[in-house]
Amino acid sequence: MALLSLSPINRRRLNNFKANRRGYWSFWIFVVLFVLSLFAEFIANDKPLYVSYEGRSYFPVFEFVPETAFGGFLPTEADYRDPFVQEAIADAGGTMVWPLIAFDYRTINYELEVPAPAPPSAVNWLGTDDQGRDVMARMIYGFRLSVLFGLLLTLVSSVIGVAAGAVQGYFGGWTDLIFQRFIEIWTSIPYLYLLIILAAVIVPSFWTLLIIMSLTSWVALVGVVRAEFLRARNFEYVRAARALGVSNGVIMFKHLLPNAMVATLTFMPFILNSGITTLTSLDFLGFGLPPGSPSLGELLNQGKNNLQAPWLGITAFMVIAVMLSLLIFIGEAVRDAFDPRKTFRGGGDA
Repeated sequence: MALLSLSPINRRRLNNFKANRRGYWSFWIFVVLFVLSLFAEFIANDKPLYVSYEGRSYFPVFEFVPETAFGGFLPTEADYRDPFVQEAIADAGGTMVWPLIAFDYRTINYELEVPAPAPPSAVNWLGTDDQGRDVMARMIYGFRLSVLFGLLLTLVSSVIGVAAGAVQGYFGGWTDLIFQRFIEIWTSIPYLYLLIILAAVIVPSFWTLLIIMSLTSWVALVGVVRAEFLRARNFEYVRAARALGVSNGVIMFKHLLPNAMVATLTFMPFILNSGITTLTSLDFLGFGLPPGSPSLGELLNQGKNNLQAPWLGITAFMVIAVMLSLLIFIGEAVRDAFDPRKTFRGGGDA
């Protein structure tokens, strides 16, 4: 029913997207991986999903359960990996249901048989890092953090870039000239060095990095949106709307913006890719997220510093390579879907 409700041109675009088999399957693989990562707490956690103790049921993933609830003496949250807590639950005939990976991204495995970083084993599937933390858990949480950061950065950058390009292209003249000179100056600044300098001055966090990177990444969309508005602002239907007294804001965002969004959508996967790459680079250099965060770049840096533990570098490289490759393939499929040569001819490349 949803497909039937689409306009003929959008149905053709969807068919063109599906015709690019590599991009189409990459999209579904990426969606499945991202959705699974959203439930990382249920896949990798040092808290059980369910605990039964003396006839009562607890869900530690959702609630705070003090140690006193299991016969302990401290009012702090129970450490379910503590042998005392495990024995107390077992002696009372209780049970604990653990997630697939019994480690959080911050959990240190104190029961390693070899010094950290430990190689892959039945307990730590991808081994541990140099602090004894499970690599598999950090990989899952790091993937989620990177994608969420990239998506938010893409959203913020798109809003700013589309608005700036729309104003430039629609009004033209001095407005366009001044904006263009500003963008030329702004883009001449080496933004990666700017990020490193600011990260060295400001305490880095998820939101501060997002704001700082948004100040530079919005420029990528200005050119395509500006060109579309410059091309369409003198069309007959736009002149007719002005003659009827329609305001500039309505003309820009109701009549011209839908046409400009075609070019914008083709750039979004590549902006997402760029945002993830930049965050990984900053984390690799030590100017990114705070220490202890589940960062792919930090894991990659550990691989560089611990060449005797190749599983660290290989894991980080494979995750980053697969994630960015999927996004590139998706971007190519989106570009094919909105290609006017294929859209209006009704054909698509397999």
